[in-house]
Amino acid sequence: MSKEESKIGLFTCVTIIVGSMIGSAIFSLSGLTMYKAGPAAVLSWILAAAVMLVYGLICAELSTRFPRSGGVFVFPSKALGKDGKDSSFWGWISTWGYINANIVAVAFAAIYVATYLGAGFNLPSGVQIPLAIATIAICLVLNSIRFSVAGKLNSVLVAALIAALSVYVLACFFGGSWDGAMLTPFFTQGKTGTFGFMAAVPTAMVGYGSIVAIAFMVSEVKNPSRNVPKAVLIAMSIVAAIYVLIILATLGLVSASFLEENPGMRYIPLYAACFTKLVQFPWLAKVVSIAAILALVTTILVVLALTARAIQAAAQDGLLPKALARSNRFGVPAVAAGMVAVGAAIISCFPSFTEEIVGFGTLFAAVTISINIVSLYAARRRNPSPEGIFKAPGGNVLPAVALALIIACYIPDIISGGWKIWAYTIAWYALGYAIFRFGYNRWSAKA
Repeated sequence: MSKEESKIGLFTCVTIIVGSMIGSAIFSLSGLTMYKAGPAAVLSWILAAAVMLVYGLICAELSTRFPRSGGVFVFPSKALGKDGKDSSFWGWISTWGYINANIVAVAFAAIYVATYLGAGFNLPSGVQIPLAIATIAICLVLNSIRFSVAGKLNSVLVAALIAALSVYVLACFFGGSWDGAMLTPFFTQGKTGTFGFMAAVPTAMVGYGSIVAIAFMVSEVKNPSRNVPKAVLIAMSIVAAIYVLIILATLGLVSASFLEENPGMRYIPLYAACFTKLVQFPWLAKVVSIAAILALVTTILVVLALTARAIQAAAQDGLLPKALARSNRFGVPAVAAGMVAVGAAIISCFPSFTEEIVGFGTLFAAVTISINIVSLYAARRRNPSPEGIFKAPGGNVLPAVALALIIACYIPDIISGGWKIWAYTIAWYALGYAIFRFGYNRWSAKA
């Protein structure tokens, strides 16, 4: 198989983005948005989709300007350098926070595999940690084969995921219990009042975080100038439509007041619908569990791949040990993927602390996204657009608007995090800076 033939096409690109976006957020965090905003949570997910689509298109342009996998490192390194030189520092700052957030995200998703299996199939609580570690191990093995093969497997899993979610939506709308009257009043049912839907936007944005998946793996994409932006647009349209249908289907059965009175149901809203209003379908909770597991596995697969390629890019530039820059015989950075998997497996052994650590990732996400948006602005200023590349619409206004929107969306969560989130973030970046200085002096000479 030639190098070009081993790359992935538009269909696989779309399914990778769809599979990586549909994760635990719609099964758990959607309930939090319903609790905060009531029926207006639908608007929260639509607005979040619009904001993250802009970010996805920005990264799509960057990927066609700098077509090398590991975009979270590559884009700032290439765009923010001076006098034609790369800026490894900004690439590393972007990557360092990204590594932390993604290792925890893999652990969080793996832990939830057991949670959803337990809810649907009544598994004992003691299997949570072994199941989490086993899930990470399986995903690591799948990440160590040729990416075009892993991409096809991901496509099958995504098809099954969409089928399972479709069964849930149809059962909600046509099961005889769905009540459109529960959607009124539209804006005032939620805990946070009339404008609660705005407060819920940052939570909903988590569900679209992997819109950049293909842009960050651009080296493995056929005809990236065409396929990356098309995949972003198609995948976002599919996922946003699925999310809106799930939110509407659930809100016609489960109210914000119910979630307020039953806090244990806020993080399992689909199960709340199954156990209260859809009891005539005793098998539906199992379908939801299967959908959730498929969503979590596809998310872990892609997040592992993305993080491994970011680590590989940093190692190729001499900021990490050379072993992390190597690819196996299938062209996959298996050593880097293994490092991510080991870190996630260790964190998954402490499930009681994982959600708190995930909360600390808010500021990392804001920093990484902001750096990449500024990278596009810098790239456009310093480098003429190569012929044939994709250009995100909106000119130079788009990066500025996107940056303002994303900062505004993240500020409430960052402020509410208190001093702990700042202390944790400063400590993590201080460690990252120490590694950068050490790596720049030690490994860059060997790269």
